[in-house]
Amino acid sequence: MLDQLGIERELANRIALGRGQSPPRFQWVPFDDILLFPLDNSSLAGQSPDHRIFFSREALLLQRYLRQLGVDSVPATLLDYEVKIVTPILELQKKNGAVAIKFEAAYLRSLDFAPAQRADAERIYSLYPKGKVPSNLDYKILQDYLFRYVAREAGHLGMAVHLHTGGGCGGYFHLEGSNPVLLDSVFNDPSLRKTNFVMLHAGAGNFDGLVAYLLMKPNVYADISEQTWMTSAHHMVSGLRFMLEWYPEKVLFGTDLFPGSPQVDWEEVGYQTNRNARLALAEALTGMMRDGEITRQQAGTIAKMVMRETAIKLYGWNELQTK
Repeated sequence: MLDQLGIERELANRIALGRGQSPPRFQWVPFDDILLFPLDNSSLAGQSPDHRIFFSREALLLQRYLRQLGVDSVPATLLDYEVKIVTPILELQKKNGAVAIKFEAAYLRSLDFAPAQRADAERIYSLYPKGKVPSNLDYKILQDYLFRYVAREAGHLGMAVHLHTGGGCGGYFHLEGSNPVLLDSVFNDPSLRKTNFVMLHAGAGNFDGLVAYLLMKPNVYADISEQTWMTSAHHMVSGLRFMLEWYPEKVLFGTDLFPGSPQVDWEEVGYQTNRNARLALAEALTGMMRDGEITRQQAGTIAKMVMRETAIKLYGWNELQTK
C-alpha cells in the first residue's frame, strides 16, 4: 500500500511495531504521556468520559513499561522514578529503534508546561504516596517538571519529541489547551535546545499563524498530518502557504494514516490523506509562484524539502530508501 501511495517510510506511532513492520520502512514512535502521570490519576480520569477512557489506557501502558523494566510499582522518590523508570524506558525505546517519542498531552491536559522547580516536584511527589490522590494544582507542577525532564533526556538520546497540536477527537476535547503557543516557554528553554520538537498537525487548521511564527525556534518543526482527513486540501492551503512563506525548511509532509472500518480502512484513508497532502502542497506552491514570491525552481526545491529532505535531516536517515 505504501508503494502505491509513493511513501518511502512510515513513522509508526504505536506501543510497539507489529509483524512485518521493521526498519527502515517503518520507524517507531512510542507514546510516553504516562511518564508524566506517576501518581494516582483517578481525579483526572473522572473529569470527563473521554478522560476515563484515556487514563484507563495509560494505566495499561504504565504496567507494560514497568514489566519491561522488571519492577512492580513506581518508586517512592522522584529521583528513583527518574533514574529507574523514566530514563531506562527512554533508553530502551531508543535501543529498540525509536526515532522520536509522542505526547498526546492535549487530550489529557493543557500544553502549558510551565517551568517548574525540582524542589517543588520532589515535595509534591513525596506528598502523595500510593492511594492518595494529588490536588490538580500540585499534580500539574509535577507534570510540568517531568515533561521537561523527559524532553531533555529524549534530546540527549537523539529522539525528537512529537506533540499533538490543534483540534482533536472526542466530545470533551479542550481546544484552548491544544494551542501550540502554550509551548512557547518550552521552545525557549535553553536546556531543551538540543531536543527537536515537532508540532504534529501544525495546529490542525486552528492556529496556523502561531505555528508559522513558532517555527523560528531553531529546534522546532511542524507536520501537516491530520489536517489531511480533517479538512479539504483547498482549506489546508492558506495555513500551509503561510508556513512555507516563513520557514519552508521546517515543514514536514504527513498523512495521519490510520485503520478504520472494513469499508473505509488503511487503503481508503491512505488514498485520501496522501492525496490531500500533495494537492495542498501543490496549490500552495503554485500560488506562491503566481504571486512572484518564488520561482518554479524554488518551488521544486521546497517540495522536495517538505516531502522528504527535511525528514531525512531531522531523523538522521540515509538518502537511499525503499521504493
